[in-house]
Amino acid sequence: MITEQQVMTALGRVQEPELHKDLVTLNMIKDLKISGAGDLAFAIELTTPACPLKDVMEADVRAELGALQGVGKITLSWTSNTAANARMRAVISTPYKNIIAVASGKGGVGKSTVSANLAIALANTGAKVGLLDNDVYGPNIPMMMGLPTAQSTPDGRQSIPSCEQRNGKLIPMEKYGIKVFSIGMIYPPENALVWRGPMLHSAIRQFLVDVEWGDLDYLIVDMPPGTGDSQLSLAQTAQGAMGVIVTTPQLVSMSDALKGLAAFEQMKIPVLGVIENMGPYIDARTGQKVALFGEGGGEKLAAMKKVPYLGSIPLDPAIRIGGDSGRPLVVVDPSGEIAQRFATLARAVAARVSVINFSSANNPIPITISE
Repeated sequence: MITEQQVMTALGRVQEPELHKDLVTLNMIKDLKISGAGDLAFAIELTTPACPLKDVMEADVRAELGALQGVGKITLSWTSNTAANARMRAVISTPYKNIIAVASGKGGVGKSTVSANLAIALANTGAKVGLLDNDVYGPNIPMMMGLPTAQSTPDGRQSIPSCEQRNGKLIPMEKYGIKVFSIGMIYPPENALVWRGPMLHSAIRQFLVDVEWGDLDYLIVDMPPGTGDSQLSLAQTAQGAMGVIVTTPQLVSMSDALKGLAAFEQMKIPVLGVIENMGPYIDARTGQKVALFGEGGGEKLAAMKKVPYLGSIPLDPAIRIGGDSGRPLVVVDPSGEIAQRFATLARAVAARVSVINFSSANNPIPITISE
């Protein structure tokens, strides 16, 4: 009769492809059961529900166990337990596990579009996701997500928030399986906010701490353009935050995105990778590839800074229509090519988060708290 030790020894030869450790050492094997006939049933607990290499692990597991004498039917199930970033949770007491800041060095590259579709794609894997609009001067997320914004009173002197407040906490709205919060839910988007740095810092800290996010695996933060107060406030408030850089293919955008990436490095924010937005697309009439803004800028930027290149999103009118209508393309056409690209990006981002968390847990970085 096959024994538990034989099974665990075989599973100890299977590597988690991203973390490069075996499944037994990582304590990923759960609820192993062996029947009298040699049938095996167990679960593999993933570090993220968005794991991109489940099929690879399953093939390796079945190959190792199938080589053992006496093994019958193998029933494998999957669970997940997204690891929390230890540095971030040590600085601010929060119920969410990971912060992913989507940024660039300039405006107009589609950070909000990427943030919204990426958040929904992550949620579609089963992850618990929040989306924070961190651009207080130009909040676009409510429109892109089809959510109501604050309204001015008839005399224009006060704002009527579109979100609720309970027990001293702001309550985010929920749409498409994710929780969403934006300054546009407190102040009417058409009103100009003329704020200095300290007011901005206070607002960003409030968004992170005083919003009732609940238990989240990932909080996606749509960052404003530039490398100034907002980026510094995020780095000081949540030192375990990680970053994604968005660029368009042309050289001028790549040059600005390079500054955003360098700012993350300077602020000790790990860069998960580079996403190229508005990349080449196939003209439906001619079948020809059209590179309106050039090609390969994102890949060049990633190679230059030695960070992962996560992929390209084509310049497609359907993406713009989805954002303007409040129904992102990942919702409108989830099986379409572009939605599948966002799904691939989501899995790649989640995998990078797991790798960085695993590396940080085994190589602790001293925590410094800045006020």
